[in-house]
This record gives sequence, C-alpha cells and structure tokens, in this order.
Amino acid sequence: MHNLFDTDKLDSVYVPLAEKMRPQSLDDFYGQEEIVGKNSPIRKMLESDNISSMIFYGPPGVGKTTLAKIIAKSSNSAFLELSAVTAGVKDIKEFIEIGKFNKVNGKKTIVFVDEIHRFNKAQQDAFLPHVENGNIILIGATTENPSFEVNSALLSRCKVYVLKSLTKEEIIKIIKRALGENSAYQNVSIDEDSLYVIAGISNGDARSALNTLESLINVAPLKKGKVTITKKEIEHVLQSKTFLYDKKGEEHYNLISALHKSMRNSDPDAALYYLARMLEAGENPLYIARRLIRFASEDIGLANTNALLQAVAAYQSAHYIGMPEASVNLAQAVVYLSISPKSNALYKAYENVKADAIKTADEKVPLHLRNAVTKLDSEMGYGNGYKYAHDYEENITAMVCLPESLKNKKYYQPTNNGNEKNIREILKRIDKIKKSKNEED
Repeated sequence: MHNLFDTDKLDSVYVPLAEKMRPQSLDDFYGQEEIVGKNSPIRKMLESDNISSMIFYGPPGVGKTTLAKIIAKSSNSAFLELSAVTAGVKDIKEFIEIGKFNKVNGKKTIVFVDEIHRFNKAQQDAFLPHVENGNIILIGATTENPSFEVNSALLSRCKVYVLKSLTKEEIIKIIKRALGENSAYQNVSIDEDSLYVIAGISNGDARSALNTLESLINVAPLKKGKVTITKKEIEHVLQSKTFLYDKKGEEHYNLISALHKSMRNSDPDAALYYLARMLEAGENPLYIARRLIRFASEDIGLANTNALLQAVAAYQSAHYIGMPEASVNLAQAVVYLSISPKSNALYKAYENVKADAIKTADEKVPLHLRNAVTKLDSEMGYGNGYKYAHDYEENITAMVCLPESLKNKKYYQPTNNGNEKNIREILKRIDKIKKSKNEED
C-alpha cells in the first residue's frame, strides 16, 4: 500500500475497507429508502424502541448485516451474531441462554443469523418458543426467498423486509464517502467515469464495490503526489478487458438495443455477441433477463408460447446462481428467442387497444355483462340478456362483449408465423360460429 495515507487513520491490524466503512447509523446508510427512510417501518421501530423479529431478504452487499447491527446499537440491545454456515443447535442454545439472562436483567437480546436459509428445520425450530416469549429478537438475513427456505412457523413470527440491489448512484455515494475528507484514503484521485465503472461492475453490491476500490488503491500509480485511479487500472485489477460504459450509460442502451434487434432479426450469433459484451462488462444479469422476458411477449408472443417460459426460467436461474454461472442460462434463452418464430401481433394489439381504452374511458360496461349484486342492480337491468357460454353448443354465443362504440373492433390479428397460424384458424372458426348464431337469433 502507498505510504501517502494517514497512518493514524489506518488500523494497525488489517481490516477490509468494506468493514471500515460499515455505516453506524441510519443517517449514514445508503439505499433501501422504503424500509429505512423517513416514516419507514424500521425507523419508526427504532424511534419507539419497539423492535420485533424480522428477516432481511436480498442480494449480497445491500446492507442486511449492517442494518441488523444498526438496529441493535440504536435499541441498546445485546447483539449476538451467528453464521448458519458454521453454527449448530449447540450454538443456538447457548445464545438463547444468554438471551434469557439478559431478559431477567431488563436487557433485550438481538440474535442475528446470517444466511438463515442454511439452517435445517430442527435448527430453525429451536428459535420458535424463544422468539414467541421474547427471550430473543431474531433477525435473519438470506439471499434466498424466505417463503421457500424458512419454516412457515418461524416465518409467521417474523416480518420480512426485501432489500434491493443498490443503484449506481448509491454505490458512487458510498465510494465517495470512503474517499472523503475524514477518510485515510483522501489522497486518492479518481475521475467520474471510473467511479461509474466501479459502480457498474459491482452489480448493486456495496461490499464488492469497496473491495474493488481497495484493490485499485493498492496498485494505482502516483501522479503529482496522489494515487490516481483510471480505467486502465480497473482493467488491470479485473484481469480482463472490460468494456466500460460511459458515464451517461449511452453504450449500455446501445448494447441492449443491439441485443434486442439481433434477436428480433433471428440472428443468434449477433445476439450472443451482444449478450457477452454486456455480461463481460459487468452488466447486471437480471437487467438483461428482464429485457428477455419483455422480448418474449413483444416480439414472439403466441407464435411460440414456450418463449416466455424460457425467458422467465432464465431470470430465475440468474437470480438463484448469479454470475458467472448464469451466463450460460442467459445464452440459452437468447439463442432460443432468436430462432423462435416472430410475431408482434400481441404488442400491436395492446398498443391499439390502449389508445381506445384511453379515448373511451367514460364508456360504461354493457348492462348484460354487469353482475346484479343488489335488488336495485336487478331493477336497473344488470345482467339482463347475458348468455352463459357453457349452456350453448361449442361454448360460444353471439353475444357482443365490447361497448357499443367499439363492437366491431378487432385488436388481435395473429400472423401466419409459428403457432399463430393455428390461432388464426381458431379465430376464423369462432367468428364463423358467432356469425351463424347471430343469424339464428
């Protein structure tokens, strides 16, 4: 490490920068405004010192452990920390005994369990009676959906708070705080573009961003008495040629556009290329997966009904295993979507119907489609003339369901591509039956 730093502000025993910068109060905590901001549930708990058991669910590096420690400190409670990776029932019982002792002496005990989803049923059950009778306040942290990974009995006794990945802007604020005037690293010079790059490759993980920053500080060259961090040092630390999005994110949008248009043009090779460009640049895989889900309905739709299933599965895979493993899951979805038959019929249908829905927002629902809930409803004619499709041959009637001003509108026009060719024939058959029954009436 460079010797230009204020050694009085550096611990004699090495402590990672991410740990040094751990916020000590909610005022220093960035992100998660919905649960820690003004008038938020957790802030109100701390103000009243009425802490209840809870579980923090979210990706790594978003502040789950930090929040637990802030809550314990702010509520003047004893704080005991367990890792579900290494702890067993014996450790749980020991902490519960401490909680009982503290309770007798008028002090609350918060037991924080990191990666609580790794505890088995017996280990989780060990907490139940003691959470109920107030021997301990349990705060769990998990990167897995607690609905599936935490026992329902324990889950019912805890409030679940969902923490989101930090935004690039929030990560940049955290980095600037680490390099601020009260920091040992105030002798570091870093340009805005490099800040944005570090924020981008961290994927919303503050710990990852600070670890990257610390590595950069240790290798960056001295220029005019300052440790100077540039894009070149970032590439060196990452040991790869990283495509650097510009500060305004223009290249970010250019690449996602190129991916989308390559898939639309049924070009799997180009689509894979742009996927790799984004992933290797540190793009959030869940952002790409969300765009694939949109593409599956906007550009394929009912031409291949499995497209949406593939896209959703890719999102779930990326969520469960993260990068770099999820790259092949996303690649599978990108190739599948690229070679699927294409149709924008659903997209066009919705855009057209949206325009009509806005223009005719004052149109009343036809009386025969309304439910007669009260006697007055019946007197007003609600439900009169309604035809129950299951009472008719082929389960189809000639009844008009659109408002009068729109009764002849056709919004969904399937193409002849893929499965939509069959749907087109089905709709023709339905129209023919309706026409026939209309003539009978």
